[in-house]
Amino acid sequence: MSGYCTATYRCFDDKADFAKKAQAIAVGLTVGSWTDLPEAQKANMEKHLGVVKSVEVHEADAAGERYADIQIAYPDINFSRDIPALLVTIFGKLSMDGRIKLLDVDFSDGFLSAFPGPKFGLPGIRELLGVHDRPLLMSIFKSVVGHDLSALREQFYQQALGGVDLIKDDEILFENPLTPIEKRVEACMEAARQASEQTGQKLLYAVNLTGPTSGLADQARKAIRAGANSLLFNVLAYGFDALHELSSNPDISVPIAAHPAMAGAFYPSPHYGISAPLLLGKLMRIAGADLSLFPSPYGSVVMPKAENMAVKAALLDPSLPVRPSMPVPSAGIHPGIVPLIWQDFGLDVVVNAGGGIHGHPLGTAAGGQAFRQAIEAVMAGESLHERAERHPELKQAIELWGVKQ
Repeated sequence: MSGYCTATYRCFDDKADFAKKAQAIAVGLTVGSWTDLPEAQKANMEKHLGVVKSVEVHEADAAGERYADIQIAYPDINFSRDIPALLVTIFGKLSMDGRIKLLDVDFSDGFLSAFPGPKFGLPGIRELLGVHDRPLLMSIFKSVVGHDLSALREQFYQQALGGVDLIKDDEILFENPLTPIEKRVEACMEAARQASEQTGQKLLYAVNLTGPTSGLADQARKAIRAGANSLLFNVLAYGFDALHELSSNPDISVPIAAHPAMAGAFYPSPHYGISAPLLLGKLMRIAGADLSLFPSPYGSVVMPKAENMAVKAALLDPSLPVRPSMPVPSAGIHPGIVPLIWQDFGLDVVVNAGGGIHGHPLGTAAGGQAFRQAIEAVMAGESLHERAERHPELKQAIELWGVKQ
C-alpha cells in the first residue's frame, strides 16, 4: 500500500478470535477507537486508521501452540520518518500485550526516502580494501581491558601480520585512561602500516565508538582525525536513530560496523520481541550499518540456521533501495568452520574470529594465516585436510579444533 508501512506479527493464543484481535490492534495503535466516533469525525480520521491486511490462523504448530500471522498497515501520516517513531507506533505498547512477536516490516517508499542507508556497504568495503574475489577476514581484540597502549599495539600488529582484512575492538573496550581513543587509533594504525609492508594488504580498524549519545559525533570526528578508517558501534544500546545520525553525517566518512550487543534481549524467544532478520538485518541496513555482526549458526552463541539465513537475506535483499550491508556471522568461529561458512554464505561474507585466531598454538599471526589458508582451500574446491598437508598453520588449527561438518 502506498503511504503505509506494513508490520507482520505472530500472535499466540489458545482461544482468541484473531480477526477481532487484529482489528483491535489496527485501531488501538492508530486512532484509539472507531465505533464510538461520530460519522463526521470518522471521515476526517479515516486517513489515520490502521488497516488489517491479512490474518493467517494456524490451529497448532509443532509445539502444539495456536497462533496467527497478522499483517497491519499503518499510515505514514501518523509518524515522523524515523525508526524510533515507527517502532513505537507499531510495537510500543503492543510489545507488552501478551505473546506477540514483531516478525517484519515492509517500509513505504516515502518512509525509506529519509534513509540513505550504508555509506559504503558491501561494495564500498570491498573497494576500500581492494579485495573483490574472496570472503573477507576479521579478527577481534581480546582480553584488552586493563592493557596499556604498547600491549594493545602488539596484539594489533600480530593480528595484522596474519593477513586479516579488518580488526575490530572488543565491544566492551570503552574510553579509558590507558588506551584513549585517539592514542589507540594512532598506535594501531601505525602497527597496520608496519604490517602492510610485510603483507601487502590494506586493513580497516573498527575502533569502538562510545560515550554519551550527545557526544558520539564529536568522538567519531576525533577518531577520524587521529586516522581511524572504520568504526564499531553498539547500536542496540544507543538506538537505531543514533546509528542513522552517524551514518548520514557527512563528516563521518568511514564505514560503521554494527555490533549485536543486547540483541539477545529482543530476538531469541518465539513468543516475544523482534525477529533477528528485522532487528539485525533490515533495520541495521536502513539505519546505515556497512557491516552487521550477528551470532553464527555454528559456534558458541548459536542462532538457528533458518534465522541466520534470513538475516543474511535481509542484509543483501536487492529490493531495498539502499546499498547491501556486509554479513558478519560471529562467535565461536575457527578455521574448521570455514567450509560451512562458504557453503552457506558464499563470497560475500566476513569470516570473523577472536579465539579462533588468538588461540592458535603458533600464535596470533599464525591464527590469521590458518584462516586465510582455509578460505583459499574452500575456494579452490580442496579439503582443509589436503591444504593442511602443505601449511603447518592450518594443520595445527584443525588438529586443535577439528573440521565441522
